[in-house]
Amino acid sequence: MGVAAAVTLAAVIAAKADLIPASWNPWAAAGGGGGQQQRAAGERSVPVDVAIAEKKRLPVSVDLLGTVTPISNVAVRPRIDAQIVGVHFQDGAEVREGDLLFTLDTDALQAQLQQAEGNLQKDQAQLEGAQRDERRYTDLVAKGATPVINLENAQTQVATFKGAIAADQAQIKNLKVQIAYGTIRAAISGRISMAAVKVGNFARQADTIPLATINQTSPIYVTFGLPQNSLAELRAALANESANIEAIVPGDPRHASGQVTMIENTVDPTTGTVLVRATMPNTDEVLWPGTLVTVRLNYRDEEAVSVPSVAVQVGQNGSYVFVVKDGAVSVQPVKVARTIEQNTILESGLNGGETVVTEGQLLLRSGTKVSTRQAKAGT
Repeated sequence: MGVAAAVTLAAVIAAKADLIPASWNPWAAAGGGGGQQQRAAGERSVPVDVAIAEKKRLPVSVDLLGTVTPISNVAVRPRIDAQIVGVHFQDGAEVREGDLLFTLDTDALQAQLQQAEGNLQKDQAQLEGAQRDERRYTDLVAKGATPVINLENAQTQVATFKGAIAADQAQIKNLKVQIAYGTIRAAISGRISMAAVKVGNFARQADTIPLATINQTSPIYVTFGLPQNSLAELRAALANESANIEAIVPGDPRHASGQVTMIENTVDPTTGTVLVRATMPNTDEVLWPGTLVTVRLNYRDEEAVSVPSVAVQVGQNGSYVFVVKDGAVSVQPVKVARTIEQNTILESGLNGGETVVTEGQLLLRSGTKVSTRQAKAGT
């Protein structure tokens, strides 16, 4: 390349360089754009669900494990050995006291009864004859027409036939009782089990398996073990007539209510618990004998702050909640008193009326801007 060409190329490059701003820097431009995006991201609020901490009268309670037991339980057994000729209930049905359950064959007993009644008539007739002899001999002895021994023999016959009649009457009464045992009725009202035997089977008094079982279901007992350190509080609540019981059956939204009616007179030293029994009306048969239930023992009602349990978080320093104020959150330590279903009762930390976060806590720290999606009641 000649000197003239080199001079021309240099002039062109210099001219184009004049068109580029002196402050332009591709690395600075890239860095500047990233900083703006980071600042925009830092100013974006986190969406969260919230609820209002409510202060109101709430029960002071404890949840325990209990068992449903019937107040009365009757094993239906035969009192005579006989064949079953009738079953008069449906398996698992509700029965009332006096309802007919089973009928047993009593034909043999009926025949024995007729025989005993015939013996009674015979002995009564013989007694009448002996009494006539006694009256005749009494007159003859008075006239000196017969020995006294004849009168004494007649009197002996009268006494003998009277004894026979008494024995006949006792036998008749016993046979009538035996025949009555052929009709088996419900001794209590309740829910009956399935029949262990059906028509045609032979029932014996010595059988170990009952014909059926009746459990009283209304009212019914709920029995549970109370820790000994709660005994004083329960006794105080009973004295104030403020204690009540709720029995919660797994899988059933209904709750059964009742009252504590018995505290065992000693604490079990092996478990440190005392046996407590509550009586439940159970008119709708929510409770079923043998069921394991959650017993909620309510001592009394008192003012307390409640929040949804999902709002309470646990950290290294204990429990806390995120409180929303002026569009930002702050960490508030709390002390949990107890939990009732989906709500947590606080002993301290909130006064009521605060807005707490119930969902979205993983993205939060103190000072984070938030936007609420919906507001829910605390209980």
